Amino acid sequence: MIYTLTLNPAIDYVMEVGPIRWGGTNRARQAAAWPGGKGINVSTVLSRLGVETVALGFVAGATGEALAAAVAAQGVAADFLRLPGGETRVNVKLRGREETELNAPGPHVAPEDMARLYGQLERLARGDTLVLAGSVPSSLSPGVYGEILAHLAGRGVRAVVDAEGESLARALPCRPFLVKPNRAELEALWGGPLETEAGLVRAAEALRARGAENVLVSLGPEGALLVDQTGAVRRRRAAPGRAVNTVGAGDSMVAGFLAGADRGWETALALGVAAGCATAFSPGLARREDILALYRTLPPEG
Repeated sequence: MIYTLTLNPAIDYVMEVGPIRWGGTNRARQAAAWPGGKGINVSTVLSRLGVETVALGFVAGATGEALAAAVAAQGVAADFLRLPGGETRVNVKLRGREETELNAPGPHVAPEDMARLYGQLERLARGDTLVLAGSVPSSLSPGVYGEILAHLAGRGVRAVVDAEGESLARALPCRPFLVKPNRAELEALWGGPLETEAGLVRAAEALRARGAENVLVSLGPEGALLVDQTGAVRRRRAAPGRAVNTVGAGDSMVAGFLAGADRGWETALALGVAAGCATAFSPGLARREDILALYRTLPPEG
């Protein structure tokens, strides 16, 4: 079973806009809302690919109830913990010539809430996968992902971390099975720009030296690069197409990669890139048929 954990989920309110007149009235061409949060996105795409998954996380207030209902309506299994106060955040995405995101703070997560989460994680057993993805609420330590993985040490649970900065760095000593930084996140950890493929490989190898078993680097329209647990480097180019939506593309890549991981690294990487492209080419998260169509027509490896 693949579990995903989203500590700070959101309802994403996406508006298609023209040029913004700051200080004036702006009208969106269209708008839509759907459940957001990196782990929830991963579970959604996994579910569409026919992979068993359960989404975990914290929800609060009326917006939390709306998020949980929307996840259920999409047919995604979830077991969210309700917080006693606050509201699940609403993030506004302005999509025009460029994409602008306004991300709200999340509700307070208290020590007793984390104790309930640790109790919930006791269900995980050898062979299960736990995906830790997205931002960490300000009420928690940025090292909470590392703390969760330390708590699960020795249980045979395969861990995936898709986070940035200190949240990712402090999880590395726990030897996660997979980490998935994008270029900007990898550059931040490396401490400078990575303008060549050789530089990306060196930075990915540095994450492996710090504990990660496999490093998958999402590169947007350039596809993805994988440095696997043997040190082998694999590269897959993105499918040609017009990107209309980057929200959730990296999460879709994680889902596709995990869906194909038991069939070898080449399949995992190709399915990951196909899933990421399918979301980028769609107004929402990728559908199964679009992922498989792109998977069959991806440019060759290299």
